[in-house]
Amino acid sequence: MKASKVKQIRRWRRKRRVRKNVAGTESRPRLTVFRAHKSISAQIIDDDCGQTICQVSTRNKDLRADFPYGGNIDAAKRLGGLLAERAKAKGISDIVLDRNGYRYHGRVKALADGAREGGLKF
Repeated sequence: MKASKVKQIRRWRRKRRVRKNVAGTESRPRLTVFRAHKSISAQIIDDDCGQTICQVSTRNKDLRADFPYGGNIDAAKRLGGLLAERAKAKGISDIVLDRNGYRYHGRVKALADGAREGGLKF
């Protein structure tokens, strides 16, 4: 089996293990992170309703000018702050983090730190 496929399978297993214990509710929705090579995106989800409350990505057309390269720690931290602003506007202050099978390190940690600085509580 190719090494890339093995890495993908391992991440899926870690993701299932994390999602088994993490669920978003109306009072405390779930912040999920997706990390690609050149970009990062995050969304806040209410799993009870199955609805995305707000989302941000370095690939959004209105944000592309702010993030010349979206695959670094600086972009992730600024994106976390922007997500916190949008969540505060919707009345959300408490969330639970779903790291989506990624290690809590680098860009994932920077996004979480940016969201905390923006006023979200984990």
